[in-house]
Amino acid sequence: MRKIVLVMSMSLDGYMEGPNHELDWALVDDELHTHFNDLLRGMGAFIEGRVTYELMADFWPTADRDPNLPRPMADFAAIWRTMPKLVFSRTLQRADWHSTIVRDVVPDDIRALKAQEGGDLVLGGVSLAGEFLRHDLVDEFRLYVHPVLIGRGRPAFTQYEAMRLTPLRLIETHTFGNGVVLLRHARSAKS
Repeated sequence: MRKIVLVMSMSLDGYMEGPNHELDWALVDDELHTHFNDLLRGMGAFIEGRVTYELMADFWPTADRDPNLPRPMADFAAIWRTMPKLVFSRTLQRADWHSTIVRDVVPDDIRALKAQEGGDLVLGGVSLAGEFLRHDLVDEFRLYVHPVLIGRGRPAFTQYEAMRLTPLRLIETHTFGNGVVLLRHARSAKS
């Protein structure tokens, strides 16, 4: 069965974006971008909300036309364009680039999607992740903790207040050359 894998970058003090929605604090260098490419290349689909989709669709479809774009970024542009995407939105009317708009998180539909053949499904976007967690649909967490303190902004996990205690099992850590630390956890066996 495919897994739903939450992938999120966050500051050491637990924010996923700055107070004005900034993401420029993230330390994504060639090494980390190559790691993301290797991870995402094997996935079956992106699952994202409208805001994340629009942010990605504004840049990645044509990013690799820039001859000065670093190689790992150009590689990601091709991955993003060709990867199927499920975009959860109640307002978006159109989505391109192999995207399907889904109006609501319906747990039985997500479980049926997980039962299909193919690679794991990568989940992005803090609000959408909160919905998936509330419905107990996330199987693995890949948190990339950046060595920076933001002090304020959008916390990574306040959306999950309605979630019950969820025991996790550490399955991997990795420290990148720029100081970013991957903390990879899987759900513990249910008792």
